[in-house]
Amino acid sequence: MITPDRPDRPGRTVPPVTPEKPVPGDRIAVVSPSSGLPGLLPLPFELGLKRLREDFGLEPVEYPATRKTGSTPQERADDLHAAFADPDIKAVMASIGGDDQITVLPLLDRELIRARPKPFFGFSDNTNLLAFLHRTGIVGYHGASVMTELGRPGALHPQTADSLRAALFTSGPYELRPAERWNDVDRDWADPATFDAEPESRPGTGWTWVNADRVVEGRSWGGCLEILAPLLMADREIAPDLSAYDGGVLFLETSEELPSAEEVFRILRTMGERGLLARFSALLMGRPKTWSFERPHSPEEGARYAAGQREAVLRALRMYAPTMPIVFDVDLGHTDPQLVIPYGGQVRVDGPARRITVMY
Repeated sequence: MITPDRPDRPGRTVPPVTPEKPVPGDRIAVVSPSSGLPGLLPLPFELGLKRLREDFGLEPVEYPATRKTGSTPQERADDLHAAFADPDIKAVMASIGGDDQITVLPLLDRELIRARPKPFFGFSDNTNLLAFLHRTGIVGYHGASVMTELGRPGALHPQTADSLRAALFTSGPYELRPAERWNDVDRDWADPATFDAEPESRPGTGWTWVNADRVVEGRSWGGCLEILAPLLMADREIAPDLSAYDGGVLFLETSEELPSAEEVFRILRTMGERGLLARFSALLMGRPKTWSFERPHSPEEGARYAAGQREAVLRALRMYAPTMPIVFDVDLGHTDPQLVIPYGGQVRVDGPARRITVMY
């Protein structure tokens, strides 16, 4: 349950709306609410568009700022308004993330979007828009950008493809499963040879469970931790009545910026001091990305980085929510494969059975 930002219904708590799903043959808007990177790096973008058509049977529709580098926040807001207002568009997907989508939020027409809810897919900086939709009373989908997941070299990862297909086209429960193999090392998108073969992968390590002594179920909220931090600082898209998050399932992940363990702790401490952490019934912590072009960690260095982040999360939770069930290394966010998480949708975390089920 959430409290949509309705001036005509102050304080009223209503169930969120799960938008109607597209079917093969429908048109899907492809937008760049953050970065116009498709204009600079067309290879993964064109591949992603091709897969939307051929693998998922959808017809992508681009908007004026989709490939425009340096687009203004107003131009990006205009694209979003056009995509949500068009009755022939049945879903909306981000091309990629970025770092300034927070500047688009004040320009969005909440009533226009609320009146025409559609499934929105994106992650990373698109956490801003997902939080906006959540506050507006619309379920979104954290995951599946055109350039990253759909533009994956070689082939779509089967687990990513299965999760995305279920999120796009079906309604009902979907069980998440740990990756049998995973990867977080990127390759140069400007080099055509990058797309000749799939990325190298490593054996999966499964999920790690803490306080797994109960079954909890609630509506999800969270996203990329480095994007939630400025939302908290600017006090945007955070419900003024924190009871809106009571019993929910928090999910968090970190990006290719590779925030330090201390930074992760401090952001979580801020959430704790604000009274947010204690509101949730469980935490799903995404497998951290441990490699970047700026910090090309070896597997051993990456393992140390991941261990440091895990201890930072545990340290914060011991302070603010010591009995909360936690699941580490869930395959969500900046990792490959990537599982789509409904944002504002129902999530069931079964500790004794070690199972996570989402409601698409």
